[in-house]
Amino acid sequence: MDVLFGLYHYWVFAVVLMIGFYVVVAKLNLIKMLIGLSLFQSAVFLLYITMGKVDGGTAPIFQPDISQQVFSNPLPQVLILTAIVVGISTMALGLGIVVRIKEEYGSIEEHEIHELDETDPR
Repeated sequence: MDVLFGLYHYWVFAVVLMIGFYVVVAKLNLIKMLIGLSLFQSAVFLLYITMGKVDGGTAPIFQPDISQQVFSNPLPQVLILTAIVVGISTMALGLGIVVRIKEEYGSIEEHEIHELDETDPR
């Protein structure tokens, strides 16, 4: 039983990932789709950050009097900081596109936009 709950962060990752995926696939509102993408992305962040954690590990700061010390890997945190910036930029761009779609079509519901596109004589 400890094996299943000892790695709870992987369970949290899987649940948040599936919730985000469900929202992206099942919802027709463009804002809800963007929120689902954000959840999906947050789950991936969680996975990478938890992979960098080492039991008993400390920050990788080398000192002359320390030998045989176990260090945590800082690379996943660095990569995630970059990914967070890219994610925020992508979300801002997506919201800007949704605003422009709302101005053009008067709706942010995907099925209504498709109906308007099919009936438009242009």
